[in-house]
Amino acid sequence: MHGEREVVPTATRSEAEKALKDFTDAYNEADKAYDPALDANHVTGALGAINQAGLKARQVNFPDGNPGHVPLELTDTRFTIPKKAGWPRWFVADTDSNRDQDNGRSDNRWLLVFVRNGVDDGWKAAYLTILTPKEIPAFRTDKDGFAEAVAPDSGALAVAPRDLSEDYSSYLQNGKPERFAAGPHTSGWRESRKKDARLPGMSTQYIDQPLDTGDFAPLGLFTQDGGALVFFSMRNYERQTAAKGVRLNVNQDVKALLTGQVKSTITKERVSSQAVTVPLGGGGAAGSEAGDGAGRVTVLGRLTGLTAAKGS
Repeated sequence: MHGEREVVPTATRSEAEKALKDFTDAYNEADKAYDPALDANHVTGALGAINQAGLKARQVNFPDGNPGHVPLELTDTRFTIPKKAGWPRWFVADTDSNRDQDNGRSDNRWLLVFVRNGVDDGWKAAYLTILTPKEIPAFRTDKDGFAEAVAPDSGALAVAPRDLSEDYSSYLQNGKPERFAAGPHTSGWRESRKKDARLPGMSTQYIDQPLDTGDFAPLGLFTQDGGALVFFSMRNYERQTAAKGVRLNVNQDVKALLTGQVKSTITKERVSSQAVTVPLGGGGAAGSEAGDGAGRVTVLGRLTGLTAAKGS
């Protein structure tokens, strides 16, 4: 009998509920005190890198804690729990947040992906994506309501999940491969970078790198249309260089994470997590018609956070 080979639900509903509650409690404690240590055991991967660096910066700037703290409330939660063999085990919590309420109504949903790497490990939130209800695809489920996880090297999709981080990084650098549908996180982001690359007195260079191992590995679920919703990570660098006699402006959050002295350049390091829909295999070729999104990976949401800065 090999338990690691048995296909089983990755969590029970009670385990998922407890994981979400523990995360929310720790998140609120850390946010109130601006102390990254208070939720370090409940976050990992891209969300962990963004969360911990953000709290570290705010702790420097607000040593007495968060003067405007409002407790995070997550309600109306729907859990999507896949069946799979082995580790890591993971699930998705689709929940309503009080962070964007207007007159008591919330237009967005928080999708949190919780990961557990072994029997002795606790659940940690690795990905967070904020989407409208209409953007969240319907997942394929079995008769018991359990979802189907996508293998990292799956050949069923137009792009295997393990290739998304590298392909997205390459696309942002040079527009190739042409696997991504036009939108604010693809063609729009490239266009805004192009505009900002050369401004009066300053030039900016961008470097994008894949981030796809360990707790930054991609995680995906098959959707009812045969494609998948996949979460993946990426790291990018923004290097700003000032012309002679021009001074670079550095805001307080960047200063809090800064090493070195800003003389003529500053390099900002960021981690981002993306949620994308990937179509069924056979439709993702570079020859698809540009702009219509047919057969292409669609980036639904992107969460980015500064993790380090270096001056020179």
